Amino acid sequence: MLIFLLLYLIFVQLILPQSEKKGKWFEFNPYVSVQTNNVISMKSWLDIPAGKHGFVKLKKDKLFFEDGTPIKFWGTNISSNNVFPKKKDAETWSKTFAMFGVNSVRFHKFTAPGMLDSISTNLKNKKYDRLDYFSSKLKEKGIYYGWSPIYGHKPKQADSSSLLAYNEIVQADLNNHLSYSTIGLVNFAEDLQNLHIKLVLNLLNHKNEYTGLKYADDPALIFVELQNEDDIYFATTEVMIERCPTYKKLLTNKFCKWLKTKYSNQNNLKKAWGKNAFIWGKEIKNISWNLDSSNITPIVNHGIYDYEYKKAVGNKKPLPRFLTDMATFLFEEQNRYYKKFVKAIRSTGYKGLIISSNWQAGSGVSHYYNLYSDYSVGMIDRHNYFGGGTGHTLKNGKFNNASMLENPGSGLLSTGFQQVIDRPFSISEWLSIIPNEWTAEASPIVAAYGMGLQGWDASFSFDSQSPYFTSTIQLPNKHWPSVYNVMSPTNLSLYPAISRMIYRNDIQEGKVISKRYVSLQQLAKGEIDFSEDVNQESDIKKINGAIPNNALAVGKVVVVFSEGIKKTKEPNLSEFTDTENKIIKSNTNELEWNYSGRGYFTINTEGTKGIVGFTNGKRIKLDYLSLQTKNPFTVVLLTSLEKGKSITESKHILITTMARVKNNGMKYDSDKTELMSVGSAPILLEPVDVEIYLTGYKIMNAKVLDHIGNPMDKKITFKRNSIILNGKSYKTMYYELFIEKL
Repeated sequence: MLIFLLLYLIFVQLILPQSEKKGKWFEFNPYVSVQTNNVISMKSWLDIPAGKHGFVKLKKDKLFFEDGTPIKFWGTNISSNNVFPKKKDAETWSKTFAMFGVNSVRFHKFTAPGMLDSISTNLKNKKYDRLDYFSSKLKEKGIYYGWSPIYGHKPKQADSSSLLAYNEIVQADLNNHLSYSTIGLVNFAEDLQNLHIKLVLNLLNHKNEYTGLKYADDPALIFVELQNEDDIYFATTEVMIERCPTYKKLLTNKFCKWLKTKYSNQNNLKKAWGKNAFIWGKEIKNISWNLDSSNITPIVNHGIYDYEYKKAVGNKKPLPRFLTDMATFLFEEQNRYYKKFVKAIRSTGYKGLIISSNWQAGSGVSHYYNLYSDYSVGMIDRHNYFGGGTGHTLKNGKFNNASMLENPGSGLLSTGFQQVIDRPFSISEWLSIIPNEWTAEASPIVAAYGMGLQGWDASFSFDSQSPYFTSTIQLPNKHWPSVYNVMSPTNLSLYPAISRMIYRNDIQEGKVISKRYVSLQQLAKGEIDFSEDVNQESDIKKINGAIPNNALAVGKVVVVFSEGIKKTKEPNLSEFTDTENKIIKSNTNELEWNYSGRGYFTINTEGTKGIVGFTNGKRIKLDYLSLQTKNPFTVVLLTSLEKGKSITESKHILITTMARVKNNGMKYDSDKTELMSVGSAPILLEPVDVEIYLTGYKIMNAKVLDHIGNPMDKKITFKRNSIILNGKSYKTMYYELFIEKL
């Protein structure tokens, strides 16, 4: 017996992960019925029904409904076949979102072959019925929805008679999910554009029998996106034209016609472009460019524009004339497509938002031409991700286990460098990717600094693949990159606090701290008067340049598309930065980012106060409130539970605590850069211990809430003006606090 006991103790010490010994982490258990006294529920905060204020409109850089009511959307994505759930799942999804404060959903890529009828421009009747029911249930709960239906549309045989080269498209194998699709080509090929337009018009003109409205007439539909993650400069376009010679010839003929209009003949073209351009064409493209032979195909790979732009900037020269002409032609071609598509959508009577695309186009001239195309259509929308492993999969291998808090303005927040001064801004796909251990930092960063300080108007985290919390932090599905999971505690469990903060406008929008001026005249000359690099690795984008990233932690940073040429100035941040102590304050005085260690920031508003990150045991003072935790990393948010009331007015507070989360048995290597074992259910949460001190207020009562906000039969001992929340004892992330003024 003694030998067995010794062996067991050795097993506990050597085999079990250190953090799981002695039961330090506790099991996540949200699987209990929602009670009527649920504290965290956001149901009463949402518009019921969605659409009661009319269609959403843009007015300069803000979103309003037709009756003048302002709105910000804090939402998530539902993708592919999940857009067509069974009725029971549709009801569960709607109830879950309403409870946790999700007021909008982005329906994404729901027109793949298995979802379509015999032709590729209409859904199957069964799919329509499920979409209709789901949309109606969301609307009933006050949850709006937008459409991103097309991501590399795949034509069918029945479409072939209307296409230039159907057989070429269905043989264009990209060795990924976009094979045999219209991606890239559609930006200049009218036959494929007509296919896309017909599909979207059929969707808009379809009558939802559960609401009695055509989708075009339903103000619960907040936006229609023309295409997902595609633009005319994207590298996939180059691959597709090489695999589809008919479409390559179409693009080539269009460009040569454009050149003949501008230069008339080969001699004039040679003078304008210079001999180096023709040497480049021969060496790089192995073609002797000749306008008379109509053999000049424009470069459609943003990587080349990016490389040549950075080289030109280094030499203090504009982008070479031949590349500037190509970029300008592509810009005009893409604009024609977008303009035609928008006109067709408006012909249905639809009055909501239209978004062109959400993708980047390298750095410099191609990047800003592409951004201007999106600007011409309406709201600017972008995607970004942070952390995770190679290809975003949970396989053994090195991954990014860094924190965005180490570098103010990095990661997801750097997406804001693409915000334009007089347009609303949306980030419609984002997430901090598992197995990064600090994923709980992402939602507060996007909410506080993005939706708050930068004034972003919409956010859709990616992706909700389950109508309720999943059993592991990644979705347990072998056939999908399962790290895209919003339905985990480091995301959805934070939403009741974050949604209140956003909908109540607790955080003020910052004053503009930086304007980067770009004009079409400059772009046509191949010039931009500031340096900027947009680096992309798969879905992860990093933006750096003359304007420092930490400006995003101070105030609003915007692009201005000016009529004439204006000089961009580097912002003076000295008033808001303490370089010695590594502290950056927002120009609203509500946010403070400390990056002296691994980094943390504080939220100090009337409605919400809190800390996010690695505080290193410091006692953090926020006016009448101070917080202290010994957790290495934590999120602690205190927010008023009532609409339109500050903490001191309401005196009724929701406390949300979150740290690291993992699967049972999840193991990393010693330096936490390699995942050794994914683990399995249940999900385990690292307990948060935090001491809260009040000045001028006394604590009247405190309650422990369970994992979905129901009161638990656990007593909390508190003093007159202080309380210790012991996560190891209470095994929860939610508490309810009642205070009174002394």
